[in-house]
Amino acid sequence: MQMQLPIFPENTKLLSDTWGVFLKDDFVYYLHNGSPVHVHDKNDMNTYRYVTATLIVNHSCSATRLSEVFGVNTINFYRYAKRLRKGGADSFFKPDDSRGQTHKMTQDKIEEAQKYLNLGYSQLKTAKIIQVSESAIRYHIKNGNLKKNQNKPRI
Repeated sequence: MQMQLPIFPENTKLLSDTWGVFLKDDFVYYLHNGSPVHVHDKNDMNTYRYVTATLIVNHSCSATRLSEVFGVNTINFYRYAKRLRKGGADSFFKPDDSRGQTHKMTQDKIEEAQKYLNLGYSQLKTAKIIQVSESAIRYHIKNGNLKKNQNKPRI
């Protein structure tokens, strides 16, 4: 998918009285009183988000002005600033990639669930005991991480 926003200006546009931004040779330059302070590739969205967040957090310019210059919704800049305040620079460059992993069903939880299933507990009862949803138990049974015990009566 082709990226459409942000639109980086070819000529210097002012973000505030002392901050400006422009695009040259596929690099975005952020100027403070005419001197380049930050630079990143125009496709490097993590650095773009980090730099704009630092501008807001340091009260160097407003989210409204960034929105006007880059053509991006103001709420995005508030989110970037919140992310910077909460997680620091690492939250932009070393994100916690937990997609595709259930946060409650760790290997220990799976082993504990299997113990209760082996004792004849129902999926619902097992889920309540180990404090996860019944759908998490069903998901792991379907994927083969857990096995139903069909020999013993259900509790």
